[in-house]
Amino acid sequence: MENSEVLKIIENLKGRRPYEEKRAAKLGFTSLHEYIEDKIKKKQLAIQNFEETKRETSKVDSHPEKKSCSCC
Repeated sequence: MENSEVLKIIENLKGRRPYEEKRAAKLGFTSLHEYIEDKIKKKQLAIQNFEETKRETSKVDSHPEKKSCSCC
């Protein structure tokens, strides 16, 4: 995937690296590199889902329901 981004993240882990390595092993990843790639993919997917949801809700809000009576 994006090796430079993954390497940059791994370099910036500093004191959290042992924690992240344990977490990767616990979740069944063979390496920290694979674990970070998976985290990046999940983050991008979450952003896409959020944007799609935002678009859908803005379409719904732009057409409010009309009232049946003229006084309201």
